[in-house]
Amino acid sequence: MASLPVYNVSGEEVGKFEIDPAAVSATINKQLLHDVVLMYQASRRQGSHKTKSRADVAGNKKKMYKQKGTGNARAGSRRSNIRRGGGHTFARTNRDYSYRLPRKAIRAATKMALAGKIQDDQVLVVDELSLDAPKTSVVAGMLKGMGLEGKSALIATADHSPVVYKSARNVAGVQVLPVSDLNALAILKPHRVVFTKDAITKIKEGQASA
Repeated sequence: MASLPVYNVSGEEVGKFEIDPAAVSATINKQLLHDVVLMYQASRRQGSHKTKSRADVAGNKKKMYKQKGTGNARAGSRRSNIRRGGGHTFARTNRDYSYRLPRKAIRAATKMALAGKIQDDQVLVVDELSLDAPKTSVVAGMLKGMGLEGKSALIATADHSPVVYKSARNVAGVQVLPVSDLNALAILKPHRVVFTKDAITKIKEGQASA
C-alpha cells in the first residue's frame, strides 16, 4: 500500500491518500512499456523527408556522348547518381512511421506505467483544483509549493477541464490530461504526475470494480 501526499491549491501538504499499486497493475513488464513508448514516439514522427531520385531531377535521357571512340568512360544519362546534379541512389520518400499494438497491450502498459510511478513515489495528489477562470499564477504557485518549480509535470484531472488546461499551458514542462486520455508515454515522461483527488479516486474505484 502506498501513501501519496495530498496538497491544497496553495501547495501545502494537508493529508495522505492510500492506494495499492498492485491493484492498479499486478506486474510491470518493462519490455511492454518500451514497446508501447516506441509506438507513441513513432506515431509522432513527421515522415516528410524526401530526396530526389534519377526520375525527379532535371535533365533529358539522351546519351551524353557516343559509346566508343572518345577515350572517356561509357556514360548514359546525365541524371546518374555519380554526376553533379544527379539523383540520389536510394532516394528517401515520404512515409508514415505510425503503427499500432494490440489495444489490450496498450491499456496494460498505461496501468503498468502508473503503478511504477506510484511505487517510485512520483505521484502527488491535489485535494481540489477548481478555478473560476484561467489563472496561470495559481497553478504555478501550487507546483512551486509541491517542489516542482522548473520540473516537468503531468496534471491529471477527472474530466476535461478547459480552465485548468488554460491555466497550465503557459507553465513550461507542464501538461494537462483527463484520466481518460492518459497513456504510458504521458505518464512516464514527466518528472512527477499530479492527480486531482477526484481523478485518483476514479482510478482507484475503477480498479476495485474491474
